[in-house]
Order: sequence, then C-alpha cells, then structure tokens
Amino acid sequence: MATRHRIRIHSDSLATSNVAPIVQLWLFRLMVPLGAHREFIHSHGFANDQVAQLLGLGEWVEPFSGTFPLKVVRTRLHQIYAASERALRESKVPSCLSGNVAQLSRLVGLSPTDCRILEFAVLIRAERLLEEIADSLGPTSSLKAIHALAVLLDLPESEIRSSLDPQGLLSRSGLLSVESSSSFIPLSNKLNLLSRNFADRILSSDADPVGLLRDTVAPSAPPHLDIADYAHIDASLSILRPYLRHAVTTGRKGVNVFLHGEPGTGKSQLAKVLARELESELFEVASEDADGDPVDGEQRLRAFRAAQCLLGQRRAIILFDEMEDVFNDGDSRFGHRSTAQNRKAWMNRALEENAVPTLWLSNSAHDLDPAFIRRFDMVFELPVPPKKQRESIIREACSGLLDASSVARIAESQTLAPAVVAKAASVVLTIRDELGEAGAADALERLIGNTLETQGHQPIRRDDPNRLPELYDPAFIHADADLAQLAAGLMQSRSGRLCLYGPPGTGKTAYGRWLAGQLEIPLLVKRASDLMSMWVGGSEKNIARAFQQAEQEGALLLIDEVDSFLLDRRGAQRSWEVSLVNEMLTQMESFPGVFIASTNLMAGLDQAALRRFDLKVKFDYLEPVQACALLCRYCTELHLPVPAPEQEARLRHLPKLAPGDFAAVVRQSRFRPIASSDALLAALEAECAVKEGGGSAIGFLH
Repeated sequence: MATRHRIRIHSDSLATSNVAPIVQLWLFRLMVPLGAHREFIHSHGFANDQVAQLLGLGEWVEPFSGTFPLKVVRTRLHQIYAASERALRESKVPSCLSGNVAQLSRLVGLSPTDCRILEFAVLIRAERLLEEIADSLGPTSSLKAIHALAVLLDLPESEIRSSLDPQGLLSRSGLLSVESSSSFIPLSNKLNLLSRNFADRILSSDADPVGLLRDTVAPSAPPHLDIADYAHIDASLSILRPYLRHAVTTGRKGVNVFLHGEPGTGKSQLAKVLARELESELFEVASEDADGDPVDGEQRLRAFRAAQCLLGQRRAIILFDEMEDVFNDGDSRFGHRSTAQNRKAWMNRALEENAVPTLWLSNSAHDLDPAFIRRFDMVFELPVPPKKQRESIIREACSGLLDASSVARIAESQTLAPAVVAKAASVVLTIRDELGEAGAADALERLIGNTLETQGHQPIRRDDPNRLPELYDPAFIHADADLAQLAAGLMQSRSGRLCLYGPPGTGKTAYGRWLAGQLEIPLLVKRASDLMSMWVGGSEKNIARAFQQAEQEGALLLIDEVDSFLLDRRGAQRSWEVSLVNEMLTQMESFPGVFIASTNLMAGLDQAALRRFDLKVKFDYLEPVQACALLCRYCTELHLPVPAPEQEARLRHLPKLAPGDFAAVVRQSRFRPIASSDALLAALEAECAVKEGGGSAIGFLH
C-alpha cells in the first residue's frame, strides 16, 4: 500500500507541464465533478498516461510493479482536485488569447460569459489533451453541454444558456455556434468556431479583425475594369453609386443590393470598381476554405455575420458572390429548404440591420424566394454588354491579336461575356510567339467559340449565313411599302412595331439587320428556338427578358418566326398557349423602341395581336425588273460577264425567285465555283425548282 508521504499534496507540482494552468484546472473539473475519471481510470491503469502525469498521478504510470491500486488512485485524484481548486482558481487564459478576445468584445459587445465560453472553445480546439478528456464524456446534448460548461467555467447555468442561445451575440456574430442538429457528438464538436484556423490565429498573435476573418472573409483584389466598361447599365448605376456613397459615408444600416446576370458579365468586377470609386475596402465572403474545399451555405452565412460585426467600424463593403449557396441550396423536389429559408427570421433581420453595405451576386434570380427579393434595396440584372461595348472590350483584351473585321465579327455574338474574352486572350497572349500572328488570331476565335458553345450558345462563325449580305439594298426587295422611306421615318421617331410577313427568303430578316444599321443601334435577334422553354412559364420569362435586354441596350429587337407566339387564342387548347400570346402583347405594347416581328405564316395569327402592330408589310418574290438588276449586280460581284438578253428573259420567267436564292447560290460558289453568267442563272433555276410548285425541272451548272 502506498505510504503517507506519497499522497501528500504539493500545489507547486501541479504546474510542472507546459500546459497552461487554466487548462489543468479544466482537466481536473472534467475528471472529478463531471465524472470523466470513470472512463479514464480503470482496473489496469489509465486511458492516457500523459494526462495521468499531468494530473500528478505519474507514480502509477508504467513501468509500475504490482497490482494497480484503483481506489487509492481515485482518492489521490480527488485530493489533488481539491488542491487544484484552491491553487488554480485564479488562473487566466494565455495573454494573447485574452487580448484578442477583449478586442472582439469591444467590437461586438460580448459579455464576460460570452468571452469565457469563446476562450474555452478556442483552447479545447488547441489543446489535444483537453479535447480528448472532454470527449470522453461521450455524446453531448445541448443541455449536457450547458451543464458541462457551467462546471468548467464556474458560472451559473442560466448565464451559459443565455450566451449559447441562437439569438445571443456569440451566435449572431458568427464567432461561435452550438451544433444542435445532433445529440450524438462530443463536447468539442458541439462548439463550432468561425473556421478551422480561427483558434490558431487568435492564440498565435495580436490579430486585427481582418486577420481573424482570414479563410472566411478576405480583402478583394483590385479590379482590372473601369466604370466606363459599365456604360450599358448607366440607368441603374446612376441610382446605385450615390446610394452606396451615402451608405458608406453615413453608416446607414440595412443596405443590400442584389445583382444578377449570366456568368462572365462582370458582376464581381463591378463590385470591385464601385468599392474603388467609393474609396472603400471590399471584403469577399469566401466560397472555399484554406485547403480549397468548398464552404457550405451555413458556414458562409456565419462568415457574413462575423464580417458584419468585426468590420462595422471600417469604411467597407462586403461582397457575397454565389449567393445561391445560401438562398438556393435546398431541393424543393424533396422538400429540402435552403439555408436562408431555414434561417428566415434571422436572414430577414440581417437584411434590415446589417452594418456594412453588402453586394449580393448570383448568376440567376430564378427560384429565389420573393420574400427575400423584396428586402433588397436594389435588384438589377447585369446583361451582356451591347455590341459597341463588346468591340471595345475585345480590342482592349486582345492587344492587337485581331484586325477590325474580326473584332466586329466576334462582337456580333450577343451572348459574349467579357470574362470569356479576357480568359481566352490571357491564354493566347501567353503563347503568342509560338503561335504566330495568324495562329494567335485563329486560336483566340477558337477558344472563344468553344466556350460559347459549351455554355449552350452559338459559336463564332466566320461565314455566318445570317449576316447581312454586302450587296444588300432595299431596292431589291419586293414589298408593299417603301422600305427606304420607312427607315427614314423610324430614324425620326425611334419607335415602332412592325410585322414583316411573306415567303421565306424574301428579305424580312435582312431588312431588320439593315434597318438597325441605318438607325445606328444594336440589333438583338431572337428566334423561336431561343425563346421557347420546356418549363412552365419559362417561355414567358424569356420573352420578357428579350424585350428588357433590347430596352437596356437601346437595340432593335427582331423576333423571327413570331407565329410561334401569336397564334389565334380562339383555337388554343392549353392555358400556356394563351399566356404566351398575352405576354408577347404586353411586352410589345410597353416596349419603347423599334420592334420587328417576322413570319412566313400570316394566316392563323391572333387578330388582336395584328392590331397591335403599327404597320404590317408584305414581302413577296422579286419582280422581273428587280430580278434582272440583282442578277447583273451579282455577275459583277463574281467577276462574270454581263448577262445576255436571252438569259435575262429566262430569269424573268422564273417563278418565286427571292433575294435569298441569290444568297444561297453565292454560298454555293465557295465550294462549286461559278464560271459563267449562264451557270449562275442555272443555279438560280435549280433553287426555284425545288420550291413547292416551282414547276420546272432542276437545272444543272454548266
């Protein structure tokens, strides 16, 4: 049996380890009042010899000869615990930790109990032995965690409960939260700090708020664009810029702006540009941690809370990109609500009371709860820049890789986002010397085209059949209105709704392209396939978005195959057929610019829709005089002899000859050279012959 002097307690022996005295005290409280000794001391020894040494029980650590004196060891532990309460009660946490927590307390307004809990949560993450013994208590419910913290920190349970309440400052600040989704986790996992590295930072050095937020919220890089690159949203910026300036100057609370748009349109760059213009720091809520792993919506929301608390006294703006991680991370098909919906009351309050102005960015506004949308101060879409601006962006990004015609051709893509150009240019410029001048230009177009196609858009085409022919002249269009005079009138009014109808190839779409050039405004072309959606209500949204985009860009909107959207409602068999017509009529009536609808099928259109058009123009097959003049023009273009009189006579008798037939024949000449005017005429005869009711045999090139 152990002798008396062996169990005499010397308080100065309690601090022989490099573990902080406060941690030793917590270990003793875990062992005795909270009962961890039941799992720690058993009939054959200790669960952890290092902890036994630390607690003053080293004489029974191996190599120990003889039968393990279980009762004696437990008695000794209780005696040492009693001494530790007297000797270590006034122990403090490390000075660096206490200083940083005190700084957080001043910024956030933490109570003394909040500070004590935060200090414990940091040290249980940093001290492996403390974590191990605490976790030996087994699965910990919220009630059990509150009781354990009350014993460890020697504080009333009521104060612990109040501090850990979801509405308490610890939780609302994002610094610490209690895991409430499971009761089958140990104490160390019950207390969630802001990030995995938060404990290391707050223990290692005197850290400013930005340093403590690292990995969760970080200063944003400077922009590489300028406010001039966003001229296409001047109307929105004329409101947003002064409002943000007022917010950062006066400290106005509850300032939130929702900005959405297709990927690559420059939303993040706009946030950086605005921050620079307002001379404000911009902090971005991270979407991945220090290891590159994605951060879930709950963690990002906690980071946002912490940033609001710790940056509230700075001239700053917060950028929350990919906000769908929080607002649209559920799955409605299986009844799973998003993080924001699960925290709806807190989220609504945050959008009304946040101290730091926040820019919320998303690629889409679809499926966002309208209850959240109405709480944003401003909501607007950042569209793809208009053509002139796209040309400027391409020229600047490509650093002389493309000639003027290539720039103009690439800029015709109405879905080309600035980020696509910038990324492709950065790749090509890196290997420019190896590719050579011609190879670099080809590579740039290829990379841009590949990206557009992968995104579901039309790639860049060198020979776009829909591009306006170089020989286009409205004099070669057979219409029941003076097209040149019509263009002159629209140049004055800058507004009008036209319905162009007639057989395919008669020049309806080409006239729309020519008219946009005469008006010196962008052209936005939408086909039925661009607007129709498989989802209920999707087609209506696409129609509204097309009109909205045209208005924002100041563009002429041309919708081809409009009969798909304006069928007579009296014959409708489905409700969506009616709503489709109604949406088109609503958008037509409210559109302030020039709108052109073209169709090959005039019969069957809704009569009310027809009345909405200011002018309906019929396009028909060429008159003989027009056909002969156009034949001569193309012979000159193809360096062919002037047509002989007998050839013109043959041409006059061609039924259903349209300008589109000439364009088709010219396209053929790229791979089937036309050597004579007679061959050109034969090709036109072949085009007419294949039309329904053409009436003559298909001709062959000579």
